[in-house]
Amino acid sequence: MTPPVTPRSGIDRLKPWIIERLHPLAEGGAGVLRSDFDHNPELSPYAPGEGRSPAAVLVALVERPEGLSLILTRRADTLTRHSGQIAFPGGRCDPGETSWETALREAEEEIGLDRRFVDLAGLSDPYQTVTGFLVTPVVAFVRPGFTLTAAEAEVAEVFETPFSFVMDPANHERRSKDGSDGRRRTYLAMPYGERLIWGATAAMLHALYERLFVGQGVIPQTLPRASACH
Repeated sequence: MTPPVTPRSGIDRLKPWIIERLHPLAEGGAGVLRSDFDHNPELSPYAPGEGRSPAAVLVALVERPEGLSLILTRRADTLTRHSGQIAFPGGRCDPGETSWETALREAEEEIGLDRRFVDLAGLSDPYQTVTGFLVTPVVAFVRPGFTLTAAEAEVAEVFETPFSFVMDPANHERRSKDGSDGRRRTYLAMPYGERLIWGATAAMLHALYERLFVGQGVIPQTLPRASACH
C-alpha cells in the first residue's frame, strides 16, 4: 500500500499532489473566501467581497534537495503599514494585470526573484484583509540557482522556511490581543525560531494547509494550542 502524501513527502510525490489540489490559473475568485475576520466575524464592518482592492502574493516553494521551502520576507521597519511583519512578496494589482502577473512582478521588485526560475502551479483561496484588499495567493515552484536582492525601501530581510513546518498544524496557534478600541481579537500565528509569522500571512498558510491536506486522510485539522498576547 502506498503511504499517504504529507508535507514531508519527497518533492516527486508532493509537487503533483499540490498542483492537483489548487485552483487553476483563472480569474474569478474561485475557492472559499477567507478573511481577517474569520475568527472575529462580529467585528467586520464589511459584507463579503465589499470594497476591496485586488492584490496578489507569491507563495514561492523552492525545490531544495532536502525538500520544499517557502520564501518569506520581513517588511521594512520604515513602512507605514505592517512594518517589521513577516509577509509573502506581493502587492496591489495594476490595471489589466492578472493575479499571477502581479505576484511575479512584485516578487521581482521586492526581492529580485527572476521569473525564469518560477513555474506557476495554481491559486489558493482568496483572502480579504482589514486594510482593504482582496488578496489572491499564487502558488509557484522555484528552481534553485536564483539570487535574491531585497528592495531596502520595502524589505528588511528575505529568508526560507521549511514547507513541512508551515504545513504542520502543531505549529499553528490561535492567539488573542486587545485592539486599540479595547475589543479582543483572535488571530493565527506560527512561531518560527525568533520570528513570528502571524496575521494574514499565517491565515493564508493555514488556508493552504486545509486545501492541500485536510480531508485527505493525512493530518488532523484541529489547532492544538492557544495563547494570549497582550
